[in-house]
Amino acid sequence: MKFKLTIAYDGTHYAGWQAQKTGVAVQQKVEEAIAKIFTGATRLHSSSRTDAGVHALGMVAQVEIADEQVKMPIGKIPVAINAHLPPDIRVQAAKRVRATFDARFNAKGKQYRYLLWNAPAMNPLLRHQAWHLARPLDLETMREAAKSFLGRHDFKSLAATREYEMKSTVRTLRRCDIRRNGPLLTFIIEGDGFLYKMCRGIVGTLAQAGQGKIAPSDIKEILGRKDRRAAGMTAPAHGLVLWKVFY
Repeated sequence: MKFKLTIAYDGTHYAGWQAQKTGVAVQQKVEEAIAKIFTGATRLHSSSRTDAGVHALGMVAQVEIADEQVKMPIGKIPVAINAHLPPDIRVQAAKRVRATFDARFNAKGKQYRYLLWNAPAMNPLLRHQAWHLARPLDLETMREAAKSFLGRHDFKSLAATREYEMKSTVRTLRRCDIRRNGPLLTFIIEGDGFLYKMCRGIVGTLAQAGQGKIAPSDIKEILGRKDRRAAGMTAPAHGLVLWKVFY
């Protein structure tokens, strides 16, 4: 049987989602927990990768388990796996899916959210979930700049360089909203796919627009340059959350 798992985690103490040779990854912890219940289960294949310090509420991963080993109702599978996980990782849901389901290639889009605390003093309860910027930000300027990211563009200027060459750096953004609740700003960025550190590049660039360092009219030129040096800074990892994956 193939199952779709929806996983949430606080990435503060992990070297990202993907299992690797150095550091403890979220994927490793979930695979170890599954193996304690279902011996012979396949490796997890996920919809996304998140970097060290990045969080998730809606990471999706698939796993295959031998039919004869699934002796509990599907609704009990998250409870069983969570019993073997640390408290900063939780399987939120499990659903049986068709054999052809692919968490990565069947995804139609993703939504990320980024939290920024804009006040002289940081909220200590959000120190692991939000970026602290003490200098006042002009929200309307940031919202005006965000409009230029909407639609289909080459986002090479907003993404960090990978060791390998991407086939395409063109992506489509459907949402790039900024909400304010007192000093807390929430950036909601939704699109058909994302490049390496692209969301953090967008947030960093918008924050610098809010500081008057980048004009909203500069965004189209930044996109056109296709050069990471043309855009603003990369926002810190700990403010970013993979919120939802769409299928």
